[in-house]
Amino acid sequence: MVFVKKDDTVQENLELKEQREIISEAVRTILKAVGEDPDREGLLSTPLRVAKAYEELLEGYSQEILDIVNGAMFSIEGQSNTIVVQDIPFDSMCEHHMLPFSGIAHVGYLPTEKVIGLSKIPRIVDMYARRLQIQERLSQQIADTLDEILSAKGTIVVIEGEHECAALRGVRKKNMRMKTIATTGIYQEDPEMKKEFLSMIG
Repeated sequence: MVFVKKDDTVQENLELKEQREIISEAVRTILKAVGEDPDREGLLSTPLRVAKAYEELLEGYSQEILDIVNGAMFSIEGQSNTIVVQDIPFDSMCEHHMLPFSGIAHVGYLPTEKVIGLSKIPRIVDMYARRLQIQERLSQQIADTLDEILSAKGTIVVIEGEHECAALRGVRKKNMRMKTIATTGIYQEDPEMKKEFLSMIG
């Protein structure tokens, strides 16, 4: 299911209304299944609220990388070094239990001829985070996308995440953090480059 923005065309607004109705009805079914009354005062608006919340939480499905980058790539001259954007906060949803996970991402790349606008990297992180995800795939999607659009010599992404599916159910361990790393190009081939990036993010 692809969510669409409220201010798009009339057709897209109709699709958005239909999506909200489908999700709202599904939430009503869940409420009944767990023994609740979806028609009681406190829950009357809950199904629609949940539908609207999902629009925000999963808005990455309606975003395109070209729209996010929007031409914000700039030529550079001469020798370049690793560029790092670190401590990028993100929120996502685990695809296994549809429970949230959140954390921070550290993104680095070694450019060839072009660099990307600073604000675009957090937007790329959010585009992939705001989908049903697993942390391993999220790391790789960010790395691969930057590598492709920049034709970089290499990209590297480290993500540290806390998962509510582990904190609230199952093992029920709070404050447990998961770390993943994804690399392309020179960061796969040269251990020293990878080590340099890891030292830069501490």
